[in-house]
Amino acid sequence: MRFRFFIVSLLVVVAGLSSCDQGHKTTQAKSNPVQKKEVTVPVFNADTAYYFVEKQISFGPRVPGTKAHDACLSWLTGKLKQYSDTVIVQQFKARTYDKIVRSGANIIASFNPANKKRILLMAHWDSRPFADHDPDASKHRTPIDAANDGASGVGVLLEMARQFHLKNPGVGVDIVLFDLEDWGPPTDLRLSNEEYWGLGSQYWAKNPHVYGYKAQFGILLDMVGAADPAFRKEGYSTEYARYYQDKVWLQAQDLGYGDYFLSEKGPAISDDHVFVNKYLKVPSIDIIDLRPESSNGTFFEYWHTTGDNMSVIDKESLKITGTVLLWVVYTD
Repeated sequence: MRFRFFIVSLLVVVAGLSSCDQGHKTTQAKSNPVQKKEVTVPVFNADTAYYFVEKQISFGPRVPGTKAHDACLSWLTGKLKQYSDTVIVQQFKARTYDKIVRSGANIIASFNPANKKRILLMAHWDSRPFADHDPDASKHRTPIDAANDGASGVGVLLEMARQFHLKNPGVGVDIVLFDLEDWGPPTDLRLSNEEYWGLGSQYWAKNPHVYGYKAQFGILLDMVGAADPAFRKEGYSTEYARYYQDKVWLQAQDLGYGDYFLSEKGPAISDDHVFVNKYLKVPSIDIIDLRPESSNGTFFEYWHTTGDNMSVIDKESLKITGTVLLWVVYTD
């Protein structure tokens, strides 16, 4: 992964929103004379999101080509069919860094498919085949559970899908779960090509499930389940989609989550949103836990280790992320 830094400017316009533990409603900012329709925002259920994370982990590491991967694919597809209007499983093949052609499956669930105004929500559902940052070198080729790095974002989006099923968001929404995101080269090989990563998002961005697919903006979730997350403003998000990055961060601050959605610039991360920006031209941001104080210098402490299991998942973190996204979708 490559890193760059960008100067982040704050958006001036702040929507006057209020929150409560039950039945959230939008209110009109005093400085804005335009009357806005009052919208009820569903309450994100952290217990359900936690269950969705736990269920993914129960299959074992979701490494493409394994029985665990196949079983989880079947479950994810069935669950999204239960909630959404349409589900497409996009089978594809991609060549990994070691020149081997592997099979992957992107999962696309759509809500209000006829609505031309669309919001794109993304995460990756595969797990890394290498614990190459584990403190125990003997485990560096061990597949990981990837509870935070993958399953947490999927769990949040599944709970959002359940809420969309219960209360139509009005706007069109597409949830895309990418495969073969995390089969990048082990650290000791020192191969730095960013296109070794995010193979599923590269394929989908070049071959979207709908010809000529467009969305107003996109949001990628990556590592959103660890306790006390530090969602700094990721650099490529600032470069490609600053307006929408500021929109989400201001929404989080209005909801009282400014201690987690930090108004600080972070490094630029070669993540799935980069390829969506580059190839599909949908302005997309990455909500990702960035911790420069950790032992790996960038991500949460158990990133790409065998310690990335259910013990690191915090319900409050899932709730924070999901609540912010529900407000973004229902008030857009």
